[in-house]
Amino acid sequence: MSLSRRDRLGGQAAIVGIGATEFSKDSGRSELRLAAEAVRAALDDAGVDAADVDGMTTFTMETNPEIMVAAEAGIGDLSFFSRVHYGGGGACATIAQAAMAVATGAAEIVVAYRAFNERSQQRFGDGTGNPSGTTAEDSAFAWYTPFGLLTPASWVAMFAQRYLFAYGATTEAFGHVSVAARRHAATNPRAHFYGRPVTLADHQASRWIAEPLRLLDCCQETDGGQAFVITSVERARDLGQEPAIITAAAQGSAAGQQMMTSYYRDGMTGLPEMGLVADQLWRASGLGPRDVQTAVLYDHFTPFALVQLEEFGFCGRGEAKDFVADGNIQIGGTLPVNTHGGQIGEAYLHGMNGIAEAVRQVRGTSCNQVADVGHVLVTAGTGVPTSGLILSGDA
Repeated sequence: MSLSRRDRLGGQAAIVGIGATEFSKDSGRSELRLAAEAVRAALDDAGVDAADVDGMTTFTMETNPEIMVAAEAGIGDLSFFSRVHYGGGGACATIAQAAMAVATGAAEIVVAYRAFNERSQQRFGDGTGNPSGTTAEDSAFAWYTPFGLLTPASWVAMFAQRYLFAYGATTEAFGHVSVAARRHAATNPRAHFYGRPVTLADHQASRWIAEPLRLLDCCQETDGGQAFVITSVERARDLGQEPAIITAAAQGSAAGQQMMTSYYRDGMTGLPEMGLVADQLWRASGLGPRDVQTAVLYDHFTPFALVQLEEFGFCGRGEAKDFVADGNIQIGGTLPVNTHGGQIGEAYLHGMNGIAEAVRQVRGTSCNQVADVGHVLVTAGTGVPTSGLILSGDA
């Protein structure tokens, strides 16, 4: 796709509504009900009638069919529906697909949603289980499972160990990411770890999960739902909320890409797929690292937060350990990151709750509001084919 075509998407659509259920460890209700509650909350936030929605987008992993969510939420005829693969890597891409539908006229108002009982029902951290081997994706795990690489934590641990060795870092670098997330979560009433910050000493004392990853390097397991309403910028200006304009959107999958196990590349210290997203976002928006006031970085595991800072050019290769140690990613720093607490401190909703925080920063309603926010960077799942957004205020 040429750059000129990317420019046609930027600035045409906006997020005008955000809605979520509570984030818990045991929702006590069906995933369909969670999805419907989140969608209704987003519509209420936007001031949009359910009957006006004509498009829906979500994840391939979503258990709630569009037609069933539509029925439960009072949505009628649909002219557009789509799904994105690769788990958390699809989070920002759901918004991108909604924006494309609006920009091309395929739909006028699109709802993006994600809901699951990930803690009380199907726990992603349990491992691969017993893959049937009947799909190419299942078969790929045959290279790793015999050696005990069964869980996302163990897959990322391999990468993390190489990163520490290559750049002479210690696990304290991961700890600074965790401390910042928990500090922000501590002042966020929606967060699981509200009122419970941690110190670097706490991080270093937490138990091993898969060396060099400790417990405090890992994201939450969460039950909940999150939804968004996306429409044209023109229509957005007639609604009640300040629009979060979708200035740029991108997806990326680099050569040699596997699912958090891209071990056969020439190097294991970067995330080329996120580098592709970064290059597209900066080129399409005409912005750069200095133009972003805050960022929401996908933090299912702390090491990948460090690498994203490097891929997006906020610091040089191998310099993220010093960048985070200097307090830059905390409120008051040069680039506050995950002001909601991230997936480590607030909740794990495949990154969708991070997009909601980016919208709140644009609106000026975050519980950890950054001053004078014009542009927010948002990223999706890392180590997998991924996506990203730049959201901006209405000039």
